[in-house]
Amino acid sequence: MKKFNIRKVLDGFTAAAAPPAPPREVDAVPESLQSELFQLCKTVRHGFPYRPSSMAFDPVQKILAVGTQTGSLRLFGRAGVECYCQHESGAAVIQLQFLVNEGALVSALADDTIHLWNLRQKIPAILHSLKFNRERITYCHLPFQSKWLYVGTERGNIHIVNVESFSLSGYVIMWNKAIELSTKTHPGPVVHISDNPMDEGKLLIGFECGVVVLWDLKSKKADCRYSYDEAIHSIAWHHEGKQFVCSHSDGTLTTWNIRTPAKPVLTVTPHGKQPKDGKKPEPCKPILKVEYKTTRAGDPFMVLSGGLSYDTVGRRACLTVMHGKSTTVLEMDFPIVDFLTLCETPYPNDFQEPYAVVVLLQRDLVVIDLGQIGYPLFESPYPLNIHESPVTCCEYFADCPSELIPALYSVGSRQKRQGYSKKEWPISGGNWGQGTQSYPEIIITGHADGSVKFWDASALMLQVLYKLKTAKVFEKARCKEEKADAVDEDPLAIQTLFWCPDSRMLCVAGVSAHLIVYRFSKQEVTADVVQLLEVRMLSERSGVDAPDPGGDQTPTAPPPSTPQDGDAPPAPPAGCSEGARDPVLQVRSSALKQSPGYQVELVIQLLWVSGEPPQQVTSLALNSSYGLVVFGNSEGLAVVDYFQKTLILSMSVSELHVPAELRSPRKSQHPSGALCDSNEGTNNLDDRCKSPTSGPTSPCNSDDEPKQKFIEKGTVCFSDQSPPPHRKASKAFILKPLPVKFKSRRFSKTVANDFAKFSRRISSSNEQKLDHELRSKARLASRRCCYSVKAGKRDPQRRLKEDVCRTLSDPNPYAKDGSFSRSRSSSVTSIDRESPEVLSSFHFCETLPRKWDGGLSPCLMVGASQGSVMMLSLTLPPAGDQRLLQPVSLACCGSLNRLRGGILTMALLDSTGALLPPPFEPWCDPSASDEEKEKLRRRRPASPPAPQGGQDAQFAVLCSDKQVKVVSMATQSCVHKHSITEASFVLRADVVHVAGASCVACFCANGHIMAFSLPSLRPLLDVNYLPLTDMRIARTFCFSNQGQALYLTSPTEIQRISYIQETCDNLQEMLSELFTPVDTPEAPNRGFFKGLFGGGAQSLDREDLFGEVAAGKASRSLAQHIPGPGGMEGMKGAASGVVGDLARARVALDERGQKLGELEERTAAMMSSAESFSKHAHDMMLKYKDKKWYQL
Repeated sequence: MKKFNIRKVLDGFTAAAAPPAPPREVDAVPESLQSELFQLCKTVRHGFPYRPSSMAFDPVQKILAVGTQTGSLRLFGRAGVECYCQHESGAAVIQLQFLVNEGALVSALADDTIHLWNLRQKIPAILHSLKFNRERITYCHLPFQSKWLYVGTERGNIHIVNVESFSLSGYVIMWNKAIELSTKTHPGPVVHISDNPMDEGKLLIGFECGVVVLWDLKSKKADCRYSYDEAIHSIAWHHEGKQFVCSHSDGTLTTWNIRTPAKPVLTVTPHGKQPKDGKKPEPCKPILKVEYKTTRAGDPFMVLSGGLSYDTVGRRACLTVMHGKSTTVLEMDFPIVDFLTLCETPYPNDFQEPYAVVVLLQRDLVVIDLGQIGYPLFESPYPLNIHESPVTCCEYFADCPSELIPALYSVGSRQKRQGYSKKEWPISGGNWGQGTQSYPEIIITGHADGSVKFWDASALMLQVLYKLKTAKVFEKARCKEEKADAVDEDPLAIQTLFWCPDSRMLCVAGVSAHLIVYRFSKQEVTADVVQLLEVRMLSERSGVDAPDPGGDQTPTAPPPSTPQDGDAPPAPPAGCSEGARDPVLQVRSSALKQSPGYQVELVIQLLWVSGEPPQQVTSLALNSSYGLVVFGNSEGLAVVDYFQKTLILSMSVSELHVPAELRSPRKSQHPSGALCDSNEGTNNLDDRCKSPTSGPTSPCNSDDEPKQKFIEKGTVCFSDQSPPPHRKASKAFILKPLPVKFKSRRFSKTVANDFAKFSRRISSSNEQKLDHELRSKARLASRRCCYSVKAGKRDPQRRLKEDVCRTLSDPNPYAKDGSFSRSRSSSVTSIDRESPEVLSSFHFCETLPRKWDGGLSPCLMVGASQGSVMMLSLTLPPAGDQRLLQPVSLACCGSLNRLRGGILTMALLDSTGALLPPPFEPWCDPSASDEEKEKLRRRRPASPPAPQGGQDAQFAVLCSDKQVKVVSMATQSCVHKHSITEASFVLRADVVHVAGASCVACFCANGHIMAFSLPSLRPLLDVNYLPLTDMRIARTFCFSNQGQALYLTSPTEIQRISYIQETCDNLQEMLSELFTPVDTPEAPNRGFFKGLFGGGAQSLDREDLFGEVAAGKASRSLAQHIPGPGGMEGMKGAASGVVGDLARARVALDERGQKLGELEERTAAMMSSAESFSKHAHDMMLKYKDKKWYQL
């Protein structure tokens, strides 16, 4: 007889009751990404040069160069031809000089260094450098087609540099020899150097004190000296070389004849009031620069900057164009830095024929057409208006749908300004690069004035596509004085944005705690009323320290007044004034005409709660397939259904940690609708579960009110009543499912009501424990923070992180004085006060909301600033009309995982490691017919496909500012984890698609850019690129697909980088060419009589004067020569110029042609000889054809 074993029976029961065994994790997911595929490099820089200081133009190559105070160079050609260079010293560029049509540029810096740049390569490089040791450089001049550079100094001396060898000549013009011997004072620095257009042997030298000297280079003495009482700023020659014009500090222009140095021929004050009695006109502001250009057919042009009268206080900077008897004053938006007149010929001794004026402003670059009446502007092809309003946020989207850019361009082309010149852009040099990137790229920038710009960034170019103005949604009246402390100086500033390229849905969040949902349409519509939803986010700050009385509480009756149709809104809570309760921005009440493009779908405004202003939005997400928008801040999160225009959920952060099955009813301190006084007692549980769509009733109801509701397991279900049409908004409330599991799915209203009363009695002890634990943790954190402040133990890393978080929460961090302004948002991670956990990231997906769930369902992943990742399960109505009638329900599923540091990004992978994008609804024009919409719905892509290997084979990628984890969604256990940094923290992290696979890209505060493979988190890249020296970088740095990234390197410039090897290898081919071989125009014809009597231009052999043989060697201590990185041979070949290259090429071609000619002659001779031989052979054959052998 077999012995009975009770233990085996019990083991059988235990095995049957135990949960199913976890599935076997994917042991080794094949990964194609290797570290050899990654390399970091800068690609291109877009935008206006920050803090410009100088400018130069090559009239033959049609290239413009701009130098800045930070030592950078920006070169511009035709549309799409741009280049960026940087001097290592970072000193300001005080002057630029092109070697015209030579492919070289000379830059003079404020550190007394002169550099020679080679522009004949796609990435310009320095060939030579010359450092002056004993004198400061003030002015440089390089004559056309000359290799000798004149350098004026602060001491008044002039040195001469050979630009081929970058060596100093022994020929020096000393200031004491240039001025009169009787002069007792120093003339000051050299402010101008130029040679006579008709005589290269005469050099015109202008000193700051007002003395001008015409120096004879051959005789080494001064021919003439011209003196004026006022300081000189600039000098311009007439092309005949007989007169020159000086601009002075008192706003006057003096015209001098070179043969009459006693007094000026003409003295004019362009903007001065001319007295009737013949006295000297009143002094004006200095004329900083003047240019004198002649024409063959008409009067000359005189262009000048400055010189306005002193009584024009507050008037903007002006450019004056004097042509004949007419004087035109052109007002500029910003101060003028420099200007250049573009002429048809590069020769100074010919009629210049000016056709345009390039004006470099402090924040803009404009080109004026001199050939049309009114002097219109040329339309700039460069993206120089990025900073039109300060950039507050930036997003980068690579590999977008191909139809997006044409769609945005079609609606944006209607926004272009009119009145531009009809001529082509005059700066037309260079050639485009041969780009290999074929995928479209879009950059979106949010600005301080509430505008959003879409840019086409394909093929290393940048062009504005479309501009959206959110200010049209609000009334024009700005915030009042009593609201000034609620937001920063720009109440419309964009805080953050979310864009879905596939559905073209856009949601922007502003600094005034407002959100706007936009839908793209190609048709113009007029909205009678802007849809508005007002939301009160619940705050737990007052509930942290308040003691919980516990036990059963009796709800407080609401005020007797209940808002009815057409009644005034309820009174504000205690401690909140009526004025402070109103939003900072008032939504437009009149009809809104919306042009094709992005049109308003819904406006969401956060309201004041208990006398406190709403907190700024810190995170945002939108899903077009679900029709939901979720946003969060330091108070909690809110979920809005923009299909039904209702609020679905408003929940604090602490409630997200507790699953719906285990949550106990909490006594809320004040309802989110703010219809009850903040000093009233706690509300009923069923009142807190009241649907926001349940109509205009008071939230403080009796226990009989919840009988109209029903309770579902782990889910809050809402009444299907829709809000009355006259209501602007639905009020938000805390939604609290009951903490008890039911066997049945639904209960009757009576059972639900009785059970709710019973659950309040039995759950008071659990609630006390939970709330006491939360408050204890908060107090402990507060004590630690306070102790750290008192003890002064704030480490630098913590302090830097606080500054970054403060800056990230403030879209306008720059005050008027250029310093950072402190954000008023409570989302700042600061130890100066109690810091609640802030929601930092959202991600919609279709996955397993809980362990061992049977199938995939719509979910929302929520990341917080303290490392927690929570799950929310969504229950959506059926598509179609039911979606607009039935409510959406959500259930908290508790915490998924916890990481060190704040959550930055989240994503979902399938079993093969492929990235699963969130589900989306493909774009369909709202004005399209029902048939077209139905066709698009049928073609609608389904939710992310079921992963291979079973529905439970999904992995969540969770990245914080300290570490990254890969979590199995089936077991909610960590599969892989990696510590990113210990000494620093991550500023930006994104899960991107690179080279057919996915990876995690991170940018740390210590400047490191890193990449990790998925799902194994194997390090692929770690480069020390850019330390965090500016909070602007932390705000705007973002990664994108295909190995692309960008950040705002200055308030006016965007720097794009690539971290993929393929792009870095092909960068040379993708970049544009600055130099193209062009023949130099022929010199002007001297004419018969001028050539006969010597009236033409006189040339000078400068080599005989400045060469080492004639002038000797300069002192070695005067300047130090620094070779460039190209080497001596490369420098010699580059410095020889393209003229020498062309000459050598012509000689080589001539030699080759000569040889080819000789070969052709030889070939012709051989052919004729062969023909002769053939003829003779044929004749001989005919002669002896019919003869016998014996007849020969």
